[in-house]
Amino acid sequence: MISAIAWVPKGASKPEPAVAELPSKDEIEDMIKSGALDTSEDNGTEDEDEDMDAGEEKQTGEVAQALAVADALGKTSKNKTGTQLEDLTDGLKELDMEHYDEEDDGIELFSKGLGDLYYPSNDMDPYLKDKDDDDSEEIEDMTITPGDSVIVCARNEDDVSHLEVWIYEASDEGDSNMYVHHDIIISAFPLCTAWLDCPLRGGEKGNFLAVGSMEPSIEIWDLDIIDEVQPCVVLGGTVEKKKKGKKKSKFKEGSHTGAVLGLAWNKEYRNILASASADKQVKIWDVAAGKCNITMEHHEGKVQAVAWNYHVPQVLLSGSFDRSVVMKDGRVPSHSGFKWSVTAEVECLAWDPHTEYSFVVSLEDGTVRGYDIRTAKSDLSSESKPSFALHAHDKAACTLSYNPAAPNLLATGSMDKMVKLWDLSNNQPSCVASRNPKAGAVFSISFSQDIPFLLAIGGSKGKLGVWDTLSEAAVSGKFGKYRQPNRPKT
Repeated sequence: MISAIAWVPKGASKPEPAVAELPSKDEIEDMIKSGALDTSEDNGTEDEDEDMDAGEEKQTGEVAQALAVADALGKTSKNKTGTQLEDLTDGLKELDMEHYDEEDDGIELFSKGLGDLYYPSNDMDPYLKDKDDDDSEEIEDMTITPGDSVIVCARNEDDVSHLEVWIYEASDEGDSNMYVHHDIIISAFPLCTAWLDCPLRGGEKGNFLAVGSMEPSIEIWDLDIIDEVQPCVVLGGTVEKKKKGKKKSKFKEGSHTGAVLGLAWNKEYRNILASASADKQVKIWDVAAGKCNITMEHHEGKVQAVAWNYHVPQVLLSGSFDRSVVMKDGRVPSHSGFKWSVTAEVECLAWDPHTEYSFVVSLEDGTVRGYDIRTAKSDLSSESKPSFALHAHDKAACTLSYNPAAPNLLATGSMDKMVKLWDLSNNQPSCVASRNPKAGAVFSISFSQDIPFLLAIGGSKGKLGVWDTLSEAAVSGKFGKYRQPNRPKT
């Protein structure tokens, strides 16, 4: 399943991502001694183990070390060490490498046909040209051009959690091509992501993804490194301490104590990240310093979502399972904020990028509500009426995305497996297009900032989809004037 999607702005990725350095032999031995890689089970009695001769012990140790390295990179199966050693031994026996140079009677090893041809250089050998072409194609696939769109999806499959970095290539003919550039194995089931460009490793800008999961920590990964096995930064989480010979986990200072359900990066204050958690808290992090600056406890239930205002970057929204949305203004920290009560648990919320006054919230009952903060009342007991209330879906409306180019165009996705496009003009929503993207229950959708009418979709089936919404006649008719000038028509 795909639980979260994020677009990477064009030009933010390095053209040729670096390959992570493999751990040294000493580091691997330390990892083995610490038990970090110890996933094998007992595979025999003590008597059987003692019967193993010295040669087998040495061979098993070398194989175990090699498997441990591969396992650290997420590339081994879960077979037991003994079984893997037997498979390896059987394979070598089958190849009969001890007698590889002995000729069999009646078999001529060296032909007298075309294979005897000699070519003065590799460039003239037709059998080598295909290999060169394959190498050039592989290099081309691994190169990220300024025109490529990059999508990162957080997914879990067969109990393995990872990030997939996809390349989306559009062409002048209207055709598109998508493929996975590389992936990153992560430690826990991902729930939310936020892209950020804070230069955590020097330079003016970076290319990082913050990941919230079922764990209380937030991992930040460098998307410009392939085969990375450790996050660049970890915010919060637990640390093990020994007390009276026993290991005990303790939360780091400022950490969440529950799953991280929502993340929002502040594009103006680029070192600032907001997080929402099942521990009922909202936290503000300084990712450059790696610490929590502010903890807020204004909700009575799990906090599902957070969002910064595009136009006033000090203003933060949070939505909770306690059926409320709260707005806090960092410029007046002493103020209790403004609160809106809603009819069901909050699933997602989003600020309108075209005005600083409006936001929408989607709910567990399938409804979507819009609000104008200018009508908010300072008396928290007073009820602020929504600008509109829309029964958008038959099941939970899990995700929302405003179109960054076309005012009043909103996309919604739901557990009912549908994605819908709405025209919110005059606070009178009307559905202009809908689609079942065959993604299963839809958990995450996102419009591209660079090609605004491309909508990325992810859901329970684990299939990443991209919908060119301008291909819908109703969308093109109402919002086609916001098409980018250099964008090809489809």
